[in-house]
Amino acid sequence: MALAQTNEIVARLRAAAPGLAPDIVKFKPSGDVDQTSKLDRHGGKGGAFVAEIRDAMRKGSLDAAMHSLKDAPGDEEAPGLVFAAYLKREAVEDVLVLRRDRSLADFKARNGEGFKIGTNSVRRAAYLKRLFPHAEVIHYRGAADTRIRKLDDQAMQKLPEGGEVGPADGLVMAKSGLERIGLADRITTVFSPGEMLPAIGQGIVAVECAARDWKTRARLELIDHEETRICALAEREVLWVLNGHCNTPIAGHTALDGDRLRLDATVLSLDGETIIEVSDQGDADRPRELGRAVGMKLLEKGAAALIESAR
Repeated sequence: MALAQTNEIVARLRAAAPGLAPDIVKFKPSGDVDQTSKLDRHGGKGGAFVAEIRDAMRKGSLDAAMHSLKDAPGDEEAPGLVFAAYLKREAVEDVLVLRRDRSLADFKARNGEGFKIGTNSVRRAAYLKRLFPHAEVIHYRGAADTRIRKLDDQAMQKLPEGGEVGPADGLVMAKSGLERIGLADRITTVFSPGEMLPAIGQGIVAVECAARDWKTRARLELIDHEETRICALAEREVLWVLNGHCNTPIAGHTALDGDRLRLDATVLSLDGETIIEVSDQGDADRPRELGRAVGMKLLEKGAAALIESAR
């Protein structure tokens, strides 16, 4: 999936700046190498998928790097680096993928009872426990295509603490990711944002580079999608205010309508039993102010206690 995203960035750069010939450098961070452990072992999503790549940019061995924005930590600074481009946002929804021998009708009739649903996302797990309290949510790791292959093969998933779990009857995944790798036909059902609010930054590919590399920044700005940037800034400001971490079920989504923004954000307990929700609107030319206001309202409603309890 990452290679497909990178190829798209390269194609856009070549179209925007004829004569430019970017080189693709394949980089396999620890989160992709270790397919068993929970992400907090690697320092959360930031450590698992982002930190090593950022170090390479700071050392000058990479000019720029692609990130799925939902994997980029928003509760900490990235000294010396800047997101120079945001690609147009793709689908934000989460989806259910059932094993080929399982049916959606049976899943719904039983309200998930007897089904093992795999995910490594604490946010998805919390929402699943609210939507389908009788289903068993299990730890599940791997790239999107790998997860589906393991699902269909009824393979067991190794657990971080030892032992195995599974086989899974279904998975909850990002719609955009499945579309990107040509597996959208495996989507069984799509959860609306009202059912399962997406991760902050979900569906957004961002390109990062050194803040002082003005030449690279200028080139990347040619492919920047302004509306997506506005939405991303609002959502990530929520993370900054909350000082949320990888073990916290935090969700947020921004919708842009003309010169107005609407931002919905939630913080959940790990078991999904407690949910704090805030919705607000603001001017599109001040996205960070809206994100800050929503984050503060979440804190006023008690979000800090949920965040701390998940550490």
